[in-house]
Amino acid sequence: MIQTFKSWQARRQLRDPQFQFLFAKPAPNEWVSIDCETTSLNPKQAEILSIAAVIIRGNTILKSSSQQWLVKPSGAIDPKTIPIHGLRAQDVAHGLTLHDALTQLLYFIGSRPIVGYYLEFDLAVINRQLKPWLGIALPNRAIEVSGLYYDKKVSAYRPDVDLSLDSMLTELDIPRLARHDPLNDAITAALMFLKLKGQHN
Repeated sequence: MIQTFKSWQARRQLRDPQFQFLFAKPAPNEWVSIDCETTSLNPKQAEILSIAAVIIRGNTILKSSSQQWLVKPSGAIDPKTIPIHGLRAQDVAHGLTLHDALTQLLYFIGSRPIVGYYLEFDLAVINRQLKPWLGIALPNRAIEVSGLYYDKKVSAYRPDVDLSLDSMLTELDIPRLARHDPLNDAITAALMFLKLKGQHN
């Protein structure tokens, strides 16, 4: 009931009717895994530099239809983050505007649930930059893979669960792709989701 009210309220706050599709009933057994690289590690200040998204359908990751967007930020890139993501000002100088990148991302995601690792950070950055012009945060259901992993592992006899990515990948027997490439990170989260979903079923 609360979720229904929140959805109704968000529909009323939506400033652009072309994005009504975000509230459509999602296709069964479809999700989208996303990952962002940003100018800062502070979600209250960070701007998006690159976003990647890949669709999961059933038990398949549709890598061939994945998308990645390079974004030109309005502000400076924190030098401390450059060794992490490898993106300098000149690398994103010809990137999309934030508005264009988010528009394309929304059309790609549709109303599908969103999957990710450390997803709270990515959604905080996206929603902070989305709300000023769209009027709403993403209404899609969010699925944090570390939360699924925690729910699977925690017990009265094992209350402490290591949620570091390396530990989870080892435990789930998932190969390590090059880190801090947004497409690789989105695919890694998708692999974790499918493994955990399979173990849950």
